[in-house]
Amino acid sequence: MQVFITGGCGLIGSALVRMLSGRRDVHIINYDALTYAANPEAVGPAAHGGRYTFIHGDIRDAPSVAAALDRHRPDAVVHLAAESHVDRSVDGPAAFVDTNICGTLTLLEEMLKYWQSLSGDRSSRFRFLHVSTDEVFGSLDSEAAAATEGAPYQPNSPYAASKAASDHLVRAWHRTYGLPTIITNGCNTYGPWQFPEKLIPLMILNGLLGRALPVYGDGRNVRDWLHVDDHARALVSVLEHGRVGETYNIAANEERTNLSLVHALCDLLDAREVLAGLPDRRGLIQFVSDRPGHDLRYAMDTTKIQSELGWMPRRTFEEGLADTVDWYLAHRDWLQRMRKERSAGQRLGTGR
Repeated sequence: MQVFITGGCGLIGSALVRMLSGRRDVHIINYDALTYAANPEAVGPAAHGGRYTFIHGDIRDAPSVAAALDRHRPDAVVHLAAESHVDRSVDGPAAFVDTNICGTLTLLEEMLKYWQSLSGDRSSRFRFLHVSTDEVFGSLDSEAAAATEGAPYQPNSPYAASKAASDHLVRAWHRTYGLPTIITNGCNTYGPWQFPEKLIPLMILNGLLGRALPVYGDGRNVRDWLHVDDHARALVSVLEHGRVGETYNIAANEERTNLSLVHALCDLLDAREVLAGLPDRRGLIQFVSDRPGHDLRYAMDTTKIQSELGWMPRRTFEEGLADTVDWYLAHRDWLQRMRKERSAGQRLGTGR
């Protein structure tokens, strides 16, 4: 099976590459533009195996996409390539429209031509899996029920709006042209190799250095946190067993306020390394002006993926967070290098 992954050097993409690389029946084609948040080293030993091909390519480049499809003839495509940081979308929304909307459009156009060239079993087996976000559903009140797959879209940031638009395009290409697509909407994902402008690695790095831990507003914004390995497992399950034309929510049901998450990270770091001059790292927390349009809460109902596909997270929030802190402690040189080399102009992180 030839699996074509866009954005395979990102957080979720690289975890998916690592997971699939352990299967002898899969050849991975990693198509990535290697933008600031990409980490080619994150794919691990897969890069040196015989069932892995890397292509330095941009999803907005139609000839490049077409050539890659023609050469490798994939059986499935997992579309993860995207601009994903909300703060960056506030500062520069055009890049998000260009990549997330126009890039997805280009990919769909080339994918349709490729799929129509297939015949027989290969045509019927082909799948296009589009990976999206819980942010398309907008902000929920603290007591509101979690969003189901049929909830109305109410994006509030340029990032969320660009992902909502890409979801609609994917749905339209299935309904209009018959392209066998599936959409997933995932919650906040964390784990090894995450670029240090995102909340968890940013707080770990600043905590190690004894720097301020900036928290937007009063820290009461709520997010659901899923370990990247569990997210990758969900994508494999959807790819292999999900129904064409359907959407599946992927979430951990581990809602936490941003402030409680930062408290947990402080306590984990304190238990591993004493910070000179301070009794504990909670004293480093600083509340800063809130981000424009900052959504209060995201939450998604995962009944569908659990009942249809039998997927559930394997790691608890406590286990996953502790493992993640330990990973960054063991890779602190990489963490500092990434921030120094690639984060020019970054803003504070809040999880996306």
